[in-house]
Amino acid sequence: MKEALYYQKLENQKVLCLLCPHHCIISPNKRGFCGVRENIEGVLYTLIYGKTSSIALDPIEKKPLYHFYPGSSILSLGTVGCNFKCPFCQNWSISQVFPEEIPLEKIEKETLVNLALKNNSIGISYTYNEPFIWYEFVLEVSKFAKNYGLKNVLVTNGYVEEEPFLEIAPYIDAMNIDIKSIKEDFYNKLCKGSLKNVQRIIELAYSKGIHIELTNLIITGYNDKKEEILELIEYVASIDPNIPLHFTRYFPAYNFTNPPTSLEILKFAYKEAQKKLNFVYIGNIWDPESSTTYCPSCKKELIIREGYHIRKNLLKVSNICPYCGFKISNYVGG
Repeated sequence: MKEALYYQKLENQKVLCLLCPHHCIISPNKRGFCGVRENIEGVLYTLIYGKTSSIALDPIEKKPLYHFYPGSSILSLGTVGCNFKCPFCQNWSISQVFPEEIPLEKIEKETLVNLALKNNSIGISYTYNEPFIWYEFVLEVSKFAKNYGLKNVLVTNGYVEEEPFLEIAPYIDAMNIDIKSIKEDFYNKLCKGSLKNVQRIIELAYSKGIHIELTNLIITGYNDKKEEILELIEYVASIDPNIPLHFTRYFPAYNFTNPPTSLEILKFAYKEAQKKLNFVYIGNIWDPESSTTYCPSCKKELIIREGYHIRKNLLKVSNICPYCGFKISNYVGG
């Protein structure tokens, strides 16, 4: 175990966790909402420091990141726990369990960096469950990886306090942030979190120059109303129309049995978003059109994807459209 960062000691050996907006007040021998930070005799400890449940070499497109070194591979790892309680979570078998409930492997930062370099990975992605509750380890590895020219990627729900985010931000190159709904009520009831806090991190990450892409899982009967989708599109456009937005098809998972997202509503979201945003994609379906990157100016195909495979990339040499000379903003790498 390792002493946690971002907490305050209170009376009677209680502690106040300040890592995420839950601000859990934790009594001795109890854990916070995330299930991985425990008060032991008035000191808050992280129970998952250096402990991984999953590790793999993934295509960067799987994060999903479509505008960050397309066609590259990235060493990806996760642990257990989450500070959301989404009943539709696709990774619930690691995100909604306690550290003692599944096997975890101890891993050192040196091992991770060596694995990344050995496998020609562009860097390390902290993913599969919520990386911000793994904060102490992710921060240390991110700093260390930078010394070797590796990129750091967070795949996150964005539910973290501003101060810890600003500490780790200089070491983070890219983020895919889940924006689960544009309605506060959705976050409150289903995720047990808050939309406004997630929006704050999206806007902070953008202001710090971190490459960001956003993902919205459209869930049948919950956030699939057309007016809500339009409101979400407007929000993203208000930050920057060049931010890639990934709409993802929902399939029944964990405690949700609602039918999969209709193709009709996905196509609606895709077409409407294209009116306001320059880069829109649909995930969890096989559809070459909605996974292709088009030039916002001349509309020619620039990157053609087949699943996670890149069939053609005309931006490999530069981020200038070879057809019309338009500069493709929010694109990193070859």
